[in-house]
Amino acid sequence: MIIELDNVTTLYDGANVPTITNINLKVKRGDFIGVIGPNAVGKTTLLETINGVLKASRGTVKVFGKDASIDGSEIRKKVGYLPQDVSFDEESPFLVRDVVLMGRYGAMGILKSPKQCDYELVFNALSRIGIMHLADRPVGKLSGGELQKVMFARTVAKTPKVMLLDEPFNNLDMGAREELVEILSKIHKDMNLTTLMIIHEIDYLSKINVCNRVVLMRNGTIAEDTTPTKILKSKTLVESFRRDH
Repeated sequence: MIIELDNVTTLYDGANVPTITNINLKVKRGDFIGVIGPNAVGKTTLLETINGVLKASRGTVKVFGKDASIDGSEIRKKVGYLPQDVSFDEESPFLVRDVVLMGRYGAMGILKSPKQCDYELVFNALSRIGIMHLADRPVGKLSGGELQKVMFARTVAKTPKVMLLDEPFNNLDMGAREELVEILSKIHKDMNLTTLMIIHEIDYLSKINVCNRVVLMRNGTIAEDTTPTKILKSKTLVESFRRDH
């Protein structure tokens, strides 16, 4: 297993109630898992706990066979994490290629200069996402959809083994979403990735068609761990999900 969560509960500092409780999850190499559920049920917390950004209050989290509470920084070198709602000031001095290069910092090492291979990976990521034309644009001048693609390119440039994507379709219209789905699917296969992706709308499952598993979260727990087909065929689950929204 690439990822194993055993009875994991995560409590934010200062909070009295855990955000996720008694989570048990096993993720195999090559899985593409859609994580769905209403707002504030712990989807983002789940990804942050796997990434070792948040430490589990109880239970164990293992990624690549290593304990996330001990080897979190080592694990993160092999994990590409795309948070939601990233923003830059309009006057930010960074160009798009500078931002994508940030994905290489962990591999480069502190205060090390980029090598030729780092630049090659940056431009390869820009090309894969279809935004090479944005390479020399100031990042603060981009639209929300353009910035979302830049952040995804930064994640790809890291050459991770695992990708954690928090609502990657934010700020994208339907055409751009369909385009990104095709890119996601190809990158997942070409790079032999294991991917967990938070999806806000259950209807996306029928349109995305890239997930082999779906984890449905409710009230900080995993309510269902099944296939997209079974989720969509269950009128009770679909109606319950829409009602919760």
